[in-house]
Amino acid sequence: QVQLVESGGGSVQAGGSLRLSCAPSGSIYAGTCMGWFRRAPGNEREGVGVIRIGHGDSPYYADSVKGRFTVSHDNAKDTLTLQMASLKPEDTAIYYCAASGRYCRTPMDSSAYNYWGQGTQVTVSS
Repeated sequence: QVQLVESGGGSVQAGGSLRLSCAPSGSIYAGTCMGWFRRAPGNEREGVGVIRIGHGDSPYYADSVKGRFTVSHDNAKDTLTLQMASLKPEDTAIYYCAASGRYCRTPMDSSAYNYWGQGTQVTVSS
């Protein structure tokens, strides 16, 4: 069982930056995925940025955040970070850290993930 503890988030004006962090309580094994998903009011949950641990893959990003968001994994601490820049009002959502718990074949598919954090609110004002 893995528990994910998120930190960061908050409110920022458009064009600003925020950083989210996620620390797992258990071990994250190579081949599994860790990533960030978000859900805005009235919308489906969507993948934002995910990474397959220990495989050397490039991170996967939603088209809407490419060039603005960067996801990274600290192998020593197993922590996952989402650096968000040039934020837009449409980035406003609850952001969730997720881990797949097993080999991940479809990194941007939320159904591939077994473990979820409690969510952290990101609000971007215009």
